[in-house]
Amino acid sequence: MTTPPALHGPTQDFLKPLASETRQQIMMLFAGGVQLTVGEVADRCGLGQCTTSEQLAVLRRGGLVQSSRDGKLVRYRADPGTISARLAELQGYLACCCPPPVEADTDSGAGDPPVQAKPGSGSRAADPDAVAVGVSQDELT
Repeated sequence: MTTPPALHGPTQDFLKPLASETRQQIMMLFAGGVQLTVGEVADRCGLGQCTTSEQLAVLRRGGLVQSSRDGKLVRYRADPGTISARLAELQGYLACCCPPPVEADTDSGAGDPPVQAKPGSGSRAADPDAVAVGVSQDELT
């Protein structure tokens, strides 16, 4: 069995910011390509500007957001290119250690869930209301 490759630094740095519920909440603000300033993020999340600035810096170091200067303002937005690259690497890593199940042939019925026997189904007298074909009454009791 081969050892899966270790996650390299940028992908590790990508995962760390996602461990915080506050940073997850901040990331959702950028859905749909929205650009926001530190003050706008702070207002929407109910955080102080200093705390918000620190959280955005962690997200930026992890490759989740990027920033651009607009005069005196710094605007933040999600970084879909880096996010996609890190997710692809993470998916490849997980596929090495935990490969997805192989799809069964649906035409053969192999994909159907197994039928479980009812308790006592091995006994001939398990269900008195069952219709037995080709079995005498003596065999049922």
